[in-house]
Amino acid sequence: MSAAAERLHATKRDSARRLTAQLRGTSPPDWAAGAAVQDAAAYTDPLRHAAELKALFRETPLVACLSGDLADGSFRRFDEAGVPIFILRNRQGALRAFINICPHRGAHVVRDAQGNASRFTCHFHGWTFGADGQIVGVPQKDGFAGCTQDRGLTPVPVAERHGLVFVQAAPASAGEFAARVDALLGSFAPELAMLELDHAVQVKTGVLPVASNWKYVLDTYGEGYHFATLHRDTLAPHFRADVQVYDRFGLNHRVSWAAKPMTAWLDQPEAAWDVDSMIGWVHYIFPNTILFTGSTQPGRGYVTLFRHFPGDAPGDTKTYKSIYAPTGVHSDEQRAEIEAAFDATAYVVINEDYVVAAEGWANLAAQGDGATVVYGRQEVALQNVHVAIARAIGAPAPRTAETAASGEAVAA
Repeated sequence: MSAAAERLHATKRDSARRLTAQLRGTSPPDWAAGAAVQDAAAYTDPLRHAAELKALFRETPLVACLSGDLADGSFRRFDEAGVPIFILRNRQGALRAFINICPHRGAHVVRDAQGNASRFTCHFHGWTFGADGQIVGVPQKDGFAGCTQDRGLTPVPVAERHGLVFVQAAPASAGEFAARVDALLGSFAPELAMLELDHAVQVKTGVLPVASNWKYVLDTYGEGYHFATLHRDTLAPHFRADVQVYDRFGLNHRVSWAAKPMTAWLDQPEAAWDVDSMIGWVHYIFPNTILFTGSTQPGRGYVTLFRHFPGDAPGDTKTYKSIYAPTGVHSDEQRAEIEAAFDATAYVVINEDYVVAAEGWANLAAQGDGATVVYGRQEVALQNVHVAIARAIGAPAPRTAETAASGEAVAA
């Protein structure tokens, strides 16, 4: 067992102890100190939405994919944040990223979603660029005398950390961007490192659209309070949402809920607990990414990546969902199990979570000025996420329920 795997096992055991203590009634769940009130405009205001697009989706490092999605000599497009970008890994393993716009007349240089190439030719007039972004070929070049020497592709910053590829639309030097990614992850970096995501292999991917604000969509991944009603027949039979372990790491967090079979642990020695299979975590990476680790059965794990991206309007979101085999696909049976896990989760998200997300967002938008929402103590993850997002764009943050009228913000 690798050092990372040993630490992962130890951390899962710690979560198991904390959840079991809550099941015994000897420890309270990890809830906030109090409830919080948020203006509904945080979800519906077009000006705030525009500020989020700029600060969070143009000027903040975003997870584009996992490392295994970019083999040596391959590329993939990243259009999710609203700026056309493509990322490539050259044959020596180094990452580069560029604005996917030909400097001749603005057409896409890369049209395929992904593939393998070391040169990239615009389909419009055939201008060709190397893996370093420099122009290497122009048909009838004599017609552009003096105009092509500085017409390479525009680079954007890209970095790789713990099996995750980060990119940013706004320009930054490599050193500046690397420091920004490290600051974003902070103390969460070792927690992600122990997942060994650099070994993960994609099994299935898809896009889940929803007519709702991206933050409303994100909220559904941070609280289990809705399990008993919204997921009465899907998740509620399997989880105790009132038993919650929540760990915060700066702007990021990890949360899990007790699986109902854990009640058997109350009568078992700790050595008998199957923590590796039973403990599943929701990891949140600021501002828009969810990593869920779970298993189909003992010894059969998977990792699901959810990336939530807003459209131009406040009520338009797409979730890009991909599921991975943690150490690769070793059998047809394993692949089928992971594909089934993808389909089952997508069914719940589309037919339960996103139906309510669309309905709830439309209702908030219809209420107009002065409408508010409430985050309970058990929704501690939502409280902290919304405080962080508000501070990132200089907007009003959620207030404590007791002092909502005076505007006292929830403590970060």
